[in-house]
Amino acid sequence: MNQRSVSTICLSLLTLIVVFAVLHQAKDVFAPIISALLLGVVLTPLSDLWDKLRLPPALAALISVLLALLMISAMLLLIEPYVTQVINQAPVIWNELRDTIDQLKRVMRGLEQISEDVATAIEPENAANGETTEDGTVALPSITDALFYAPQFAAQFMIFTGTLYFFLMARNSIYDWVSASFRRFGEDELRQAGKQVSRYVLTISAINFGFGVLVTIVMQLIGMPSPILWGVLAFALNFILYLGPITLVIILLVTGIVVFDGAASFLPAAIYLAMNATEAQFITPTLVGKRLSVNPLLVFLSLVFWLWLWGPIGGVIAIPLLIWCLTVYKGAVGQTISSGTPGKLYPKASASAAE
Repeated sequence: MNQRSVSTICLSLLTLIVVFAVLHQAKDVFAPIISALLLGVVLTPLSDLWDKLRLPPALAALISVLLALLMISAMLLLIEPYVTQVINQAPVIWNELRDTIDQLKRVMRGLEQISEDVATAIEPENAANGETTEDGTVALPSITDALFYAPQFAAQFMIFTGTLYFFLMARNSIYDWVSASFRRFGEDELRQAGKQVSRYVLTISAINFGFGVLVTIVMQLIGMPSPILWGVLAFALNFILYLGPITLVIILLVTGIVVFDGAASFLPAAIYLAMNATEAQFITPTLVGKRLSVNPLLVFLSLVFWLWLWGPIGGVIAIPLLIWCLTVYKGAVGQTISSGTPGKLYPKASASAAE
């Protein structure tokens, strides 16, 4: 490797680091922009329908944006009562959990003195930071906090809506410009990538909805409080592969300890874990198909990176963005980077047959 190649590689790495540093520092701007562009890609079948009906681009984009916002608003309105219920019950659950921990501490007499020393060392710092109230419960955000974040949310919403509208309106022109500017990325590859991402998101959404309904029914049968809440959480967190289900398992384990006694405390988490494993290993690979297969290592690394970069928003866009990039790369270069449906690694023979 000559000196020029080394310099090129180093310059590329430095450029990549600078780009991601900017994305991290300016996430309030770039997060809604990237999210809007991905949603515009997901709406590819709807945009193609408007093109077939010969609707004006501005009208077609407006209808698509209104439908997307209507769907998002409907989901938020359905989830809001259960989120409010969780917020209202959080202090009660916290106190019950503390009682359970106190009982365990009484059994383990030898650790009482150590626990008191640790509590004495931690409490002043927490009190100084305002993390807990005087009675030991978790301090909830106030109306002042909500008003403080309102302008920021409004700005991000405007960026998201504007980007989505203008992308949908100028989608064909953008594809033509990219195809003319970059020879490797043709218009057909970009459209194919959009269809692949749209197919993946719609299929996964249907799977997660059915999975959430089943979780609701099962939690109702075993006597868990607020079964619809667990179904909603199962639906939402299942979009964040691997890390989302693990989070819900931990929440169910803590809630099970509070609600049930003895071995039954582990029943909600164990049942959910078995259901999620069945869905990830059999249902999703069958319905998603091998054409949308992605190596689980790439999925995990993409999730970790985007969660670190942008938090929950990054976790949602990580997999669709990865599929879009891999599809465009395959169409431009003619070579597949990886195989294996997210959550399950296919054998090489199956991957070759899929290609």
